[in-house]
Amino acid sequence: MSVRLSRFLSLVLLAPLALTPGCDRGAHPGQPGHLAPDFTVSDGSTSVHLASYRGRVVLLNFWASWCAPCVAEMPSLLELHHLQPNLAVVAVSIDEDADAYKSFLVRRRIDLITVRDPAQRAARLYNTEMWPETYVIDRKGFIRRKFIGSQDWTSPEIQEYLKGL
Repeated sequence: MSVRLSRFLSLVLLAPLALTPGCDRGAHPGQPGHLAPDFTVSDGSTSVHLASYRGRVVLLNFWASWCAPCVAEMPSLLELHHLQPNLAVVAVSIDEDADAYKSFLVRRRIDLITVRDPAQRAARLYNTEMWPETYVIDRKGFIRRKFIGSQDWTSPEIQEYLKGL
């Protein structure tokens, strides 16, 4: 097969993947290995300043109560929070409706650190545009890993990875 034909077939076969939501993340975020962008978000009842967690491993989760994958992932995120108390699970919601957000937290008995950021200031610092998206930040404040989409945070692989940081 010629090189030209091979390139053409590669483009034809891979082009649909570029149109799949969540697959083409462009040049962003080239963050793994970089210092996590610091932010402070306050929603009137809770305030989160990321730098205050320095010295702890942080799982920074961007989510929304109207996002089906976010809702599906929340039970395992909560379980992770209970299984690894030394891990700081910080959930930043982009919910615009404060009542819907608060109602979700009460109904689901969400007891991890969560704050509402309807302006998406924190999410924009991480170039997050799809939900959920989660960043693992090490004790020194560096992004070690990024997870796109819903995860099973109770999986043995993820548990061991986080314990090893």
